[in-house]
Amino acid sequence: MIWKRAVTLQALNAMSDGNMVGLLDIQFTRIGEDELEATMPVDSRTHQPFGLLHGGASVVLAETLGSVAGYLCTEGEQKVVGLEVNANHIRSVRSGRVRGVCRALHTGGRHQVWQIDIFDEQQRLCCSSRLTTAVV
Repeated sequence: MIWKRAVTLQALNAMSDGNMVGLLDIQFTRIGEDELEATMPVDSRTHQPFGLLHGGASVVLAETLGSVAGYLCTEGEQKVVGLEVNANHIRSVRSGRVRGVCRALHTGGRHQVWQIDIFDEQQRLCCSSRLTTAVV
């Protein structure tokens, strides 16, 4: 297991109150041995003007997953901040919920790199994102 902090899904979801994560109804759904998963609705909150999932909303899901995963890999007063995020939008989504799966590519003492893949309800890849964080 890569996580250094003990946490529950309930505690992760409670952190969403009063910020963008809660506003977009991002829900953490699984803490695996080396993966973190969350879902997000595809609805009026996350649509772009043409009725498709907004690429920026996908990036919010990706950065949320990577940042929280990064925090779970730290100890004590350490925190993580995002340095760079990119996303390749592969498939459009009109409705339902998307699921983000976050895996570590590198968890160093000063920097981390996270791969976040976002899938539609048919388990098709919709977005592939990478987040680099700094440990502060």
